[in-house]
Amino acid sequence: MREQRSFCRICPALCGIVVTVDDDDRVVGVRGDRDHPISQGYTCPKGRSLPAFHHADNRLDHPLLRVGDQFEPVSWERTFDDLQRSLSSVIADHGPDAVGAYLGTGAAFDPAGRRIARKLLQSIGSRSLYTSTTVDTPCKPLVSELMSGQPMLIPVVDEQRPGLTLLIGSNPVVSHGHLNAWSNPRTRLRRIAEEGELWVIDPRRTETARLANRHLAPTPGTDYIWLGWLVRELLKDADEVALRERASGVDELAAAVAGFDLERVVEQTGLDRQELLDLLEAIRRHGRFAGQTGTGTTMAESANLTEWLLWALHIVTDSYDRPGGAWFNPGYVSGFDRRDREPSAGSAQPGPPSRPELPSRWGEYPCAAMSDEIESGNLRALFVIGANAVTSLPDTERLTAALEQLDLLVVADVATNETSELATHVLPVAGQLERADVPHFIDQMQPAVVAQYTDAVVPPQAERRPMWWVFAKLGQRLGFDLMRGVDPDEASDDDAITPLTVTAQRPLSELKEHAGEVDLASWAEFGWSERLMPDGGWRLAPAELVEQLEQMEAPPRLSLIPRRQLRHLNSQLAASGTEDGRRDPPHVLVHPDDARELGFEAGDLVRVRANGHALELVVEPDESIRRGVVSVPHGFGALNVNVLTSGVESVDPLTGMVRYSGVPVELEPV
Repeated sequence: MREQRSFCRICPALCGIVVTVDDDDRVVGVRGDRDHPISQGYTCPKGRSLPAFHHADNRLDHPLLRVGDQFEPVSWERTFDDLQRSLSSVIADHGPDAVGAYLGTGAAFDPAGRRIARKLLQSIGSRSLYTSTTVDTPCKPLVSELMSGQPMLIPVVDEQRPGLTLLIGSNPVVSHGHLNAWSNPRTRLRRIAEEGELWVIDPRRTETARLANRHLAPTPGTDYIWLGWLVRELLKDADEVALRERASGVDELAAAVAGFDLERVVEQTGLDRQELLDLLEAIRRHGRFAGQTGTGTTMAESANLTEWLLWALHIVTDSYDRPGGAWFNPGYVSGFDRRDREPSAGSAQPGPPSRPELPSRWGEYPCAAMSDEIESGNLRALFVIGANAVTSLPDTERLTAALEQLDLLVVADVATNETSELATHVLPVAGQLERADVPHFIDQMQPAVVAQYTDAVVPPQAERRPMWWVFAKLGQRLGFDLMRGVDPDEASDDDAITPLTVTAQRPLSELKEHAGEVDLASWAEFGWSERLMPDGGWRLAPAELVEQLEQMEAPPRLSLIPRRQLRHLNSQLAASGTEDGRRDPPHVLVHPDDARELGFEAGDLVRVRANGHALELVVEPDESIRRGVVSVPHGFGALNVNVLTSGVESVDPLTGMVRYSGVPVELEPV
């Protein structure tokens, strides 16, 4: 038996772990690393299930090639032969854009693999890149870019000087954060509530709300309204000279929120008048605050407006890049503060040919257009990398039919899923315990400037190969050198990681010398973002957002909201559950009064209808959820909530994101 320190790469929390391996390289246990400065020995059920996941029956061991209706295990040589021939034919007949890629959560936590996969698509010359960014969070880089000129500023709570913290549509006790990492969340949130003040604003009294000093439950999709009112009121308190020195668009912002009087806010949000006044008083009392949103707001029709007005509220109260407010993590490895980046105007690029009304941003097309691109014949070959497109993208029936229409559907993943069942080629890639890693990009989501190098805990089993090797080899077959002169067969994980660390605070060689140890550079860094600002400072009133605010309509009477669950992340572990034998149920939460009014009881099977489709689910009456709201978790195959979503209806014109939260629904008995 031996033990090795590493870090979990299931979610952005990156908790420190100690992995136990027997003499046959079998992973037999995972526990929390008590010496990790952030997670402090904490792990969640998902992290503790890494041994079971690593040895699961549905792990992919060999490349698979579809022959008729069956998969045939084949060699890597035959796989690359077939892909080289087929891809070359597609590119020759239909052009480089006919080859696309969809990068999901699994790719986000495999930085070396993600980098080489993207380099392959770039080398082909294709613009057909899709990622999970446009599924649940495009409002964040959009608002960051429009207001700061930089799409990747990620606000982080200053936990060393906790003041007032607002969590809006976010439940980190369960989710561990959304573009914000919350490892050991209960301990950290309790400390914020004790030493500062924690408010949770969510239509449901979540596990996080139960730890808060105050909980407000607005109607889904109306968060921008109460935020607009707060901006209006706090503009009256602001030092106007100082505000105009650090920001432009002050007058335009004031005009945009002028109509948000208290009476309107109470009527449209369903919040109590005194609750709102108490929140306003809390911000005035603390002076500064730190606010974060989650999928409850970022997946709603009003996502851009909520994010914009939350940023505006920070800027008006001088809470950004200030102690006691929020800071921007530059990333220990990503080194955002060590790069020269000219501020962008935030303009969109031309979108996919089949959906020209949708934008292209940050070098990718919105996932809402994927089915259209396939149906139109523009997209003929698709790589699905570390993702389960069938359970994560809208309008499941249409998407499934489109995927079956492709000439090539190549799935690169660690285990089988609903999408791999449709594939023409399945590529088995190394799991997180079978490869070396450093956090890259994910390090900007951490509560401190911190990094850790991990060796592979065990060697890849069977015919599994690192993702970077798979795409470097395929690129080599197509005539592209993606490893800068290094033969993929002679390269190591470190060769693939090294280019990612050129802006790191310490070189890879030094991180490797302390493999398993955590290098905590600082708990917070202030001031560095100022040199990246556009002329005039923060842009308080981007014209695109002001226009969208004027056009926003009232939310529906009965609406569907998403929710995270503790024992799975998206589709990972959704079917199997965690190692403790427990599994999250995909029930629909309904307030008991709504259930009685509709004639439902606990355990009844109901039909949830939306966008012309229906899903049958078991009812779970729950007093924690607001009346007029129902909640269905995502990530499940047979009970896939994306059956109810649409890539055509209610697609955001600025980001192309489909509405997943605040979806109008109807409930009826089965």
